[in-house]
Amino acid sequence: MREIVLDTETTGFDPETGDRIVEIGAVELFNHLPTGQHFHEYINPERSMPAEAFAVHGLGDDFLRDKPVFAQVAQKFVDFIGDAKLVIHNAAFDMKFLNHELGRLGYTAMPMDRAIDTVLMARRKFPGAPASLDALCRRFGIDNSARTLHGALLDSEILAEVYLELIGGRQPDFGLQAEPTTPAKAEAVAKVDSDWRPRPRSTPLPSLLTDEEAAAHAKFVAGLGDAALWLRS
Repeated sequence: MREIVLDTETTGFDPETGDRIVEIGAVELFNHLPTGQHFHEYINPERSMPAEAFAVHGLGDDFLRDKPVFAQVAQKFVDFIGDAKLVIHNAAFDMKFLNHELGRLGYTAMPMDRAIDTVLMARRKFPGAPASLDALCRRFGIDNSARTLHGALLDSEILAEVYLELIGGRQPDFGLQAEPTTPAKAEAVAKVDSDWRPRPRSTPLPSLLTDEEAAAHAKFVAGLGDAALWLRS
């Protein structure tokens, strides 16, 4: 199963009033394992950056001026996400912006049910508790010390760890692999897991009973008579 953990940075809150995407970051998971594949682009919004948005992500006009416009990266983005489920923190916000940008270019809108919203997952799992990305990092002990400002790729990488905790715990080797896990390797691991069956140990474990405890147990069973359950075949 392929999933894309995704985040965007924007010039504001509403694409209908002229706000645009300025950064997209996304990382690929396959069967809940990171593959090492990612998508990352800074985007020229073709408008000035409001001070309020700059304070959030630090992406200013001078930095974005020579970056590609969305039309130049749209197909690359669409190709990367394919038909995978999209894991997004506060999915309604990012999906609104992505569909607006794609719609301007004639792409078909992505349905909301394609998105897995980790904010909603966190609120269901921990009702009444804060559900921000930073709060979830604190809850799960995830290092977010590099997150001094919002950044789409870094936030996607952090969100991938949060998501795996929300669905039941991180894979033991998440982020610690000597080399990236490819879909083929992940499929092989999944096949090994699905083929596993319990079997007798080749060397039985030694008894934890002492000689005195074993003798006392034998004496107790003998005292129960011939009808003792332990003597039935």
